Amino acid sequence: MDNLKGIKFKKSLGQNFIFDKNLLAAIVGDAGITATDTVLEAGAGAGTLTAELAKKAGRVIAVEIDRDLVPVLTANLTGFANVEIVFADILKLTHQKIAQITSGTFKVVANLPYYITTPIIFHFLEGALDIRNMTVMVQKEVAERIIACPGSKTYGALSMSVQSRADVYLTRAVKRSVFVPSPDVDSAVVRIDIKRPFDPLLSKVIRGLFAMRRKTVLNNLCGALNLSRDAAIAVLSAARVPPDSRAEQLTQNEVRAIAQEYKNFNAN
Repeated sequence: MDNLKGIKFKKSLGQNFIFDKNLLAAIVGDAGITATDTVLEAGAGAGTLTAELAKKAGRVIAVEIDRDLVPVLTANLTGFANVEIVFADILKLTHQKIAQITSGTFKVVANLPYYITTPIIFHFLEGALDIRNMTVMVQKEVAERIIACPGSKTYGALSMSVQSRADVYLTRAVKRSVFVPSPDVDSAVVRIDIKRPFDPLLSKVIRGLFAMRRKTVLNNLCGALNLSRDAAIAVLSAARVPPDSRAEQLTQNEVRAIAQEYKNFNAN
């Protein structure tokens, strides 16, 4: 096991580290890292995944919030000249700053703390950052939500939002026993291949449609998106979506149609 001296695991930061080098190498393989890639790692932790990334990538920028990890990071990353550690809260790094430190197209790889998984995913996806793909370790239930299909119980705003921009794949399941300390749940690795640009209006419509999950799309258009009932009916009719539909039943094409008709209505 890599150097653990000086680590005081902080539950408040969701610190659960992996030291299995075979698994870490497999995650790097899942991300498709090559010598021409710049990788942004969200959360360096003990530097174990960072080291495996550095063996394959041209450049690794690891963002870590916990400055108490300096000694163990120094010990575990000695000899890797292509690694840069940035001590910062990833959620407080602006897109302008991220673009500055990555200097072009990059890939994101991370073992994400469970309590901020969704905010971090949205932080990277909602904007014009030049990201090729994201490969993230997340709680198994979150992974199931990310890759869920319309009509399933786990399909929701996260599923639709991620899939509106990307093709998604679950690459591997990970048992809780491989983490130190062991969390209460199993995990999974998800790869998110960015295929489409961020559309602020589409994002707004998705959030609106899922504002009250138990309500129909008609009611959510009226409530969350401030349309009159007649206007909402007209938008749905033009998009060819039944007004009594639920958001979790809608396909990407149907949601895009609603967003387009919502835009057309507001332009008149």
